[in-house]
Amino acid sequence: MSWRGKRKVEKPKSEEETSSNKNPKLESSDDSDNLFVCEISKNRRVAVRSWQGNPVVDIREFYVKDGKQLPGKKGISLSMEQWNILRKHMDEIDEAVAENS
Repeated sequence: MSWRGKRKVEKPKSEEETSSNKNPKLESSDDSDNLFVCEISKNRRVAVRSWQGNPVVDIREFYVKDGKQLPGKKGISLSMEQWNILRKHMDEIDEAVAENS
């Protein structure tokens, strides 16, 4: 069964909380291994969660329905292999961003 619709997401109380080293657990009825990492904009978040028994880095947009923030379809879940490739090329990405800024 998909995690969508079953996972409750709590918005952090302040920006200070998101920059600390603590990673508050997301409330989830099906998987207690979901960790909130950071909020990168009003409706975009990064989390680490388990998908089919494997950890993934989930970068996702959220939407509000009936006063609750829910995960949307727009987003990407990176496997650990994909995440490590991205991390390996971070310096190159930063250089390209600097050149195009």
